[in-house]
This record gives sequence, structure tokens and C-alpha cells, in this order.
Amino acid sequence: MTAPSIAIVGAGPSGCYLAQALRKQWAETRIDIIDRLPVPFGLVRYGVAPDHPGTKAVTRQFERLFERDGIGFHGNLALGRDLALDELREAYDVVALATGLAADRRLGIPGDDLPGVYGAGALTRRLNDHPDEQGLRPDLGRRAVIIGQGNVGIDVLRLLSKPEAAFEGSELSPEALAACRAKPLARLDIVGRSSAAEAKCDAAMLRELGRLAGLSFHFAAPLPAPESTEDKAAGQRLAAFHELAERHTERHTESDGCQIHFHFGWTPEAVLGEARVGAVRFHGGESGQEPLELAADSVITAIGFAQHDPDLPGGPEAPRPDDQGRLAPGLYCTGWLRRGPRGTIPENRQDARAVAAIIAADLGAERPLGRPGFAALPAAAIARATDFAGWKRIQAVEAAEAPAGRLCRRIPDLARLLEIAQATPVGGP
Repeated sequence: MTAPSIAIVGAGPSGCYLAQALRKQWAETRIDIIDRLPVPFGLVRYGVAPDHPGTKAVTRQFERLFERDGIGFHGNLALGRDLALDELREAYDVVALATGLAADRRLGIPGDDLPGVYGAGALTRRLNDHPDEQGLRPDLGRRAVIIGQGNVGIDVLRLLSKPEAAFEGSELSPEALAACRAKPLARLDIVGRSSAAEAKCDAAMLRELGRLAGLSFHFAAPLPAPESTEDKAAGQRLAAFHELAERHTERHTESDGCQIHFHFGWTPEAVLGEARVGAVRFHGGESGQEPLELAADSVITAIGFAQHDPDLPGGPEAPRPDDQGRLAPGLYCTGWLRRGPRGTIPENRQDARAVAAIIAADLGAERPLGRPGFAALPAAAIARATDFAGWKRIQAVEAAEAPAGRLCRRIPDLARLLEIAQATPVGGP
């Protein structure tokens, strides 16, 4: 069988894992990853908390795709702006979409569009110096309410309350921290629909909170004993909550650093305020209908992600993939775009392997192959594209410009990223 030409749209973990799996299927075929930014790695670079550099280490294996495995990287190309999906499909035998889900889900309640309501994804991208979020300077006030108790909510809670000195050795720029923490928060309430045992966060994330100085932790209701559940993960989570309560509640006074209050089993009803956020109303408790109102200067939503492009999978006007990731003959999707915003980076690897196997099976069914790939794209798109060598130049500059106590200084300005990526190398033509 002729080796297919394959384009993967999206250079985040799902796209890189899919390229990795497809390379094992076809050792010689041309596989190109296309991304709208001149930098690869998507969610790993811009979605993982900047004080978790260990999680970002997965990019080292992704680098080998481009350096050793012959995968092409073509940045600065966006579907709908520089390329139509039909143009991409005409040029390649296979197109796989791995663009993820970037938009923060709305609460869907009255007042969720008031000034002072922010999405956790947008805040995390701002803290990671994403070019799209440079205009975001959140006014959080002195008291914020986080809605959602998954790992994203815990990440945001930690990043907003962590002592500044504790960011040493991270990738968080002082400028991004100052933009999101113009003044210290006095109180953070974090509210979820689930019980403490069923909260969506990992015990390890809670224990990390417990190692931070200057914070006090408070619980609106007594916590169940860890041994009250037979579920191992739930028991570990409850034990971690108990450690927070025991370690901090009695040690800190009201005048100490940020107070963190956990509330379990509450559903948001409305964000209250006139010109901006003033409070949030919930219902829940033992009866499910008890009222709870929390004063707030700001609200941060951490309830998941949605599709911002209505024409791509997951959008309201887009076709739905089948349960194996097929959208049309020769067109597939993987990762969050296929199965929704759930699962960790390693789970995206399993998803990518499954979709790669489907692609291989489909192409073994006598489908005509032989489309030329990247060279057949419109000339304007080819001229606009940046490459992996350009990314390596960006990476070198970011490392060289690292401020004291930081691993790098990410470049937030898209124009400067492009200037570096498109620069003629020394000794080049």
C-alpha cells in the first residue's frame, strides 16, 4: 500500500501522541502537524499550571518527534484564517483534528456575564503568557469565589493564593503574576456540586496546598471520615482534606494570609450584582434546596471547556464524530475534541493510539492514496508557515531571558514570536 500523507491540526499533546502512534504504523510516510501558533505543545505549554514544570517535561518526548522521527511542524497556520478545511483535505490523504477545547464553559445562570466573572482557562493561559490573553488583567478584588473543585479549580486556587517566593524554580513570569494578582486576596471560597468524597480533584493536589505557608483552610461542614468510603481515591481525597483542616485551621488567625473556604454539595443559581459581581447565590445542603449566598468581588468558573468554533467538532453547527473518531472519509478527530473535556494528558495518549488504529484500518481498505501533502497547500499558506527550527530559536531566547529564580521567560507577544521564528539563521541564505 502507498504510504499516506497525513496532516494533524493541533500541536498539543493529543496531536503529538497521534503523530507518535501513526509513525509506528508508517515508518516512512510524511506526517505534518499544523498549529495556529508558531510554538508547539498547546495545552502543555499554555494550560498546565506554570508552577508544575514537571508535568511539562512530557514535551521532551514530543521534541523527538520533530528532531528524530521526521514529523513536520508548520506553525502560524490557522484553519479558517489561513487554510480552509477543504483545502487541507485536498492536499492530504488523511486529516486529523486535535485542536482541543479552549473556551471556558459558561455557568448558564443569571449574571454569569457580569464584569468580574472570569474563566479558569483564560486565567491559566494569562499566567502562562499566552499571546491571546495579554489584554486580560483581572480585577479579582479581595474576595473571590471559584466555582468548580476539579484539578483546574485547585490549580487556580493555588496560583492565586501561593506566596510569591514559592514560585522560584517555576515558569511563571513576574509580569503575568502581577497582572493576575494586582493585590493579595484575603479570602477564596471554592464551591462544588459534589460531596467532599466525590470532588474531582486529586489528593496530591490538595497535599500540595497543605505545604504552602501563610494559608488557612476552613470547611463549612464536618468532613466524613476517610474510612467511610470503600473507594480508594475517595478515601485518599478525604484524608487530604482532613490534613488541610488539621494542619491549618487552628494554627492561623483571621489576620494571617489568604483564607480558603471549601463548600461541598452546592449548585450555583445566580451571580448577583449591578455594575459588577457582588455575590453568588447557591442552593444545596442536606435538603438540596437550602440557600447559600457568598459575598464576592469576582467569580472564577472552573467547570470545564467548550468549543469556541461552531464549525469544528464540539461546536453547535458541526457534525458529530462517530464513537471511533471518524467525521468523514479521511477526516478524524482525537482528544478532547472527540470525547469532551475530560481525562489527563496520559489518557489522551490512549485515545490517540485508538484513533491511529482506526485510521490504519480504514486506509487498509483499498482507499486511493497519493496526495502530495504540504507542498499542495496554497502558496500564501506555505509562505506564512513557521517551522520547528523557528520554535527552537524561540525556545533558546526564552531560556536566555529567564529572570532570576525562573526556568524561562515566555514571550507573550505574537509579533516577537514570529520575528524570532522567521529570522534567517546565521549562515543561512
